[in-house]
Parts: sequence; C-alpha cells; structure tokens
Amino acid sequence: MKNMKTLLSGMIALGLMTGATAAFAGKPGMEKCYGIVKAGMNDCGNSNHACAGQASKDKDAAEWVYVPEGTCKKIAGGKTKGK
Repeated sequence: MKNMKTLLSGMIALGLMTGATAAFAGKPGMEKCYGIVKAGMNDCGNSNHACAGQASKDKDAAEWVYVPEGTCKKIAGGKTKGK
C-alpha cells in the first residue's frame, strides 16, 4: 500500500511539472502582452497569484494575455515586457 501511495504521489508531481513547463513555454506565433488585461481575463499567473483568470483589476501592468506577434505594440498601453 505504501508503494502505491508513493507511486501515485510521484505521478501527480510529474503531471504538475509537465503542465507547468507547457504553460511557461508559450505558444508559437504568439507573444505576451502586458497591461491590457481586463480583470479576471489574464492567461497565466504572476508574482501576485499562480493561475489564469485571477487578475484583480483592469490594465494591471503585471498581468498579461497572449496576442498574435506584432499586435501588442499596436494596442494602447500594451507592452511586451512586464513591470
């Protein structure tokens, strides 16, 4: 039974690490655009929280969403680097 719990714990940890790696890898043809997000509409975490959809205010400079490459600089307030 103890070996089964250890195996299960290892599988869960591996799954979480794999998911985190995919989230940080980005999307081909897309770039992160900071400062344009509406509250609750961010794509991923930052230093204040760990998950998508947790932005607490509109246009926070630390929050970002993926946009097609080259689009961010065309959006008022959009920046490709976070604060």
